[in-house]
Amino acid sequence: MMIYNIDERVEAFSTMRDENPPFEVLQPHQTHTDNVVVIDDRNMTRDDLQGVDALVTNLKDYGIAVRTADCVPVLMYDGVKEVIAAVHSGWKGTVSKIVQKTVKVMINQFGSKPENIKAVIGPSIGPESFQVGHEVCEMFEKAGFPMNEIMIDRGKREEKTMRGGLHIDLWRANEWLLNSVGVFSIYIYGVCTYENNDKFFSARHEGRKCGRIINGIRIKVIGDSCERL
Repeated sequence: MMIYNIDERVEAFSTMRDENPPFEVLQPHQTHTDNVVVIDDRNMTRDDLQGVDALVTNLKDYGIAVRTADCVPVLMYDGVKEVIAAVHSGWKGTVSKIVQKTVKVMINQFGSKPENIKAVIGPSIGPESFQVGHEVCEMFEKAGFPMNEIMIDRGKREEKTMRGGLHIDLWRANEWLLNSVGVFSIYIYGVCTYENNDKFFSARHEGRKCGRIINGIRIKVIGDSCERL
């Protein structure tokens, strides 16, 4: 299991293959939207979160999470306002700038300042493996992304491989989105799920029905007697 040391007051993780979360987490029904929901009721369930791809909360000792298998998970924490977020940012979510919209919810709903937000970009498909067509590149370009920073042209595409062709760097794209709204404290895990399919689930490698990585975060209760993960 990957444990992220974002802050001593918060616990955050990404599961590896066939691992269970270390604590209970609320997960939405993700559908590659840019919908962000604030969790302010401990009784909310997964059924209340249809078509949601990012969660934000300030509830203590309450876990939120997103599921991924190549898509980019972004976990965030504002240690001043004590607010956390979990974001599912696949390429469609990245194009629709869901991570920016999540930061804006933290700002508008809780008074967060971008300079106080720490972010982790977890295991997901890397630039060497995320081979795309011209139409996907055009969508990123129309959305205003710096193509010279996020697109890589590997030359002639080799059939049935990830070699050659056009590639998009989703890690850098999400980092750029965060930077654009003033978030600069970012840790990119930098491990490709496709290339490390023995450790992480990869939909591109295994098919859409494969398992999912759970990426969760919660704020610890002050004086919590639980052991540090």
